[in-house]
Amino acid sequence: MTIRAIRLPLSALALSTLLFLPLRAHADDLVPAPDMSVSAAPDRDVQAAMPSVEWPLKRLYCVQYARLRSGLAIFGDAKLWWARAKNLYEEFTQPAVDAVMVFSGSRRIRRGHVAVVTQIVSPREIIVDHANWQNHGEIDHNMPVLDVSAANDWSKVRVWDVNGSRWGARIYRISGFIGHSMALAGAGS
Repeated sequence: MTIRAIRLPLSALALSTLLFLPLRAHADDLVPAPDMSVSAAPDRDVQAAMPSVEWPLKRLYCVQYARLRSGLAIFGDAKLWWARAKNLYEEFTQPAVDAVMVFSGSRRIRRGHVAVVTQIVSPREIIVDHANWQNHGEIDHNMPVLDVSAANDWSKVRVWDVNGSRWGARIYRISGFIGHSMALAGAGS
């Protein structure tokens, strides 16, 4: 038996082991720098989980993730979810836990984006889980989203930049929130 014959099975074993071990960033690595001003950090209580990034075995898109997490049977680009939910699911303008937040399409996110609301922190801040926000197929957990609309109507938001440990510079338009009727009870509308 040659060295090459031995190396191939070991390489295949090493590769298969790596494929079955998802990589996950530690929350400790994502804590904002200590010299960061209080106004720049999200308004979150101490017990709230820190933002983290999970790297699944297969590239995941936002619509796949939102569909799995929410149980909503809506298909197509994320920007179409708002219109396609009509007469199927509850649509509302205020966030609710377990509802799907629908980002309108824009130059940066041509197909739109969807995220699942996991917590309401304040009237102007929520926490979401979503996939592929950074365009690498990742899942972002516990990501703060800030309402920056003038009327506090959740029509424009900023999303936490986990890599820069600060609020993102871009403002995104929101179509609204979609959910089952039980999520509507927590929406406050």
